[in-house]
Amino acid sequence: MSKLIVGLDEVGRGCIAGPVVAAAVILDPHKPIEGLRDSKKLTEKKRQKLSGDIMRLAIDFSIGRVEVDEIDAINILQASLLAMERAFNGLKVQADFAQVDGIYYPDINVEGTCIKGGDDLVACISAASILAKVYRDDHMHILDCLYPDYGLAAHKGYPTVAHKRCLKDNGIAVIHRRTFSPVKQLLS
Repeated sequence: MSKLIVGLDEVGRGCIAGPVVAAAVILDPHKPIEGLRDSKKLTEKKRQKLSGDIMRLAIDFSIGRVEVDEIDAINILQASLLAMERAFNGLKVQADFAQVDGIYYPDINVEGTCIKGGDDLVACISAASILAKVYRDDHMHILDCLYPDYGLAAHKGYPTVAHKRCLKDNGIAVIHRRTFSPVKQLLS
């Protein structure tokens, strides 16, 4: 039997609103999925389709998230690693090895490696990138309904000119990361 490899990636590090989200994916080598690559390089429609394929064909997958108050308490790097740890711990199938996008390895109970740019190079990391992005984008659409004054469905919580203008016009909401520069500046 071949080794089960889990891919791990996170999304939302650069946002000023909403959670940071990670996914862990163990792909089935006997059920390859065409078109996997870095989620940022795919259209929303393609990501949605691939997300469905991944959930249907993967051996296992899991989502982990870290909320705004936790991000502000422990910093975004630690929050990203914690989201990956939570995603990994949510798997029902034990992986033999982990491949993690980036240069920092989360506190997980399996040997593995970090791969800079892995979300565009390694299928299981690409799959994790796609699942995390689709999940987070869907969550930001829900937050947009709850906080309609911020345009979250359009910019997904990133510090765009429009988002920063909404912050100035409407103030800071509970969904905003208070330790991030554009929000912190309004607090002082």
